Amino acid sequence: MLGMALAAIDGTIVSTAVPQIVGDLGGFAVFSWLFSGYLLAVTVTLPVYGKLSDTFGRKPVLIAGIVLFLVGSLLCALAWNMAALIAFRIVQGLGGGALQGTVQTIAADLYPLKERPRIQAKLSTVWATSAVAGPVVGGLLAGYADWRWIFLINLPVGALALWLVVRHLHEPARPRPKTRPRIDWAGALAVFATGTLLLTVLVQGGVAWPWLSAPSLGLFAASAALAALTVVIERRAAEPIIPGWVWRRRTIASVNLALGAMGLLMVAPTVFLPTYAQSVLGLGPIAAGFVLSVMTLSWPVSAALSDRVYNRIGFRLTAIIGMSAALLVLLAFPLLPYPGEPWQPALIMLLLGAALGLFQLPLIVGVQSTVGWAERGTTTASVLFCRQVGQSVGAAVFGAVANGVLAARLLNAPAPGLPDDLDAVARTLEDPGALSAAATDQLRRAVDAAVDHVYIGAAGAAALALLALVVLAPRRFPVITEPEDRRP
Repeated sequence: MLGMALAAIDGTIVSTAVPQIVGDLGGFAVFSWLFSGYLLAVTVTLPVYGKLSDTFGRKPVLIAGIVLFLVGSLLCALAWNMAALIAFRIVQGLGGGALQGTVQTIAADLYPLKERPRIQAKLSTVWATSAVAGPVVGGLLAGYADWRWIFLINLPVGALALWLVVRHLHEPARPRPKTRPRIDWAGALAVFATGTLLLTVLVQGGVAWPWLSAPSLGLFAASAALAALTVVIERRAAEPIIPGWVWRRRTIASVNLALGAMGLLMVAPTVFLPTYAQSVLGLGPIAAGFVLSVMTLSWPVSAALSDRVYNRIGFRLTAIIGMSAALLVLLAFPLLPYPGEPWQPALIMLLLGAALGLFQLPLIVGVQSTVGWAERGTTTASVLFCRQVGQSVGAAVFGAVANGVLAARLLNAPAPGLPDDLDAVARTLEDPGALSAAATDQLRRAVDAAVDHVYIGAAGAAALALLALVVLAPRRFPVITEPEDRRP
């Protein structure tokens, strides 16, 4: 849990310190890569670490990930300009990829099926706490100390996690393979390169350059070519990084697609709800954060109680019920009155967290239970990888949808010179004296319509998740029971 907290909190802790970092190091034009670079490194390394943990064991991979993360944290604290800080954030992400996937796999190794909801709920609590505490801690350290402490604070926490893992995690001896394990370095490089190009164009498209510009089209074409090359390499490899069975087995393929769709829909609350709360409801940053954070209160509780449902009706049906409820909740958001009261979207988020807790955890526990030790790391990494890619795709798609709706609503606005993208609108509305009352209302209504369309799109992603489960997933997951003496 300490190791996972390192990766979880670093996804959010930097956000509130950006003004201090830019003021000290400069580089305002590229500061978004502080987040994008970290996300890219975490995402594209997940499949690689999953395969390595199946080949060499979880403990060495987890130790290497913690050490690499701490080295990256120390380098970030010593960064002398924005380019160096971005490069060191990528080093952090390379370690964070090992932490995310391997911790989830170890949880499945340590606990039998009936106990996994309890530990998975605790891990969900780590993510929920980090999502809420990260921006607060980052703002306090940047405001009252120095932004470099955001990275230095990782060192004692990581050192304690490292000591606990080295001393207390003992994996049972596994049968020695008859031949020396071969690492598919060519496949790892191909997966890394393909993921990097694809996520780069998804993250930067529409921001650093237009979607139909030469950089976007060139990166999409290069991503497609590299993806085809990756398939060829992996088919010929003796020990591929992403084995073909990940997609040939109905259970794993359906869970990958369903959680990828969940990553897609999660963009609506995590990215667009704070903007809605501040621009439409007129809340401050802290109050807007609270509207979002209530989702993290119901999610772990729902996840912890989900075993009482799936032990009776099965993993697939439990997940279908959870996503069906999420679909209804997402469709309810556009029905909220304008401008409405803060408790209304907060209630929506509370219900959404409960629904998604009932959806995600049964699928993760279920798919981990269908494979043995030697395949569990690869399986877990493939699930997390699809969820991360879904989030990147969602950010790109829904960002384009929101800005398109906003531009259309403001095309014939009565006040000239109004902004036509969400970021510019948010900045304009922070200065109440900049616009007339009519123009301000026009902007707020445009933001309301844009976020409503995003939530309708998120409901479409929920429908895709349901389709994957109904059409592809077997009625009963083929659970494998591992002997107790094989557990760490």
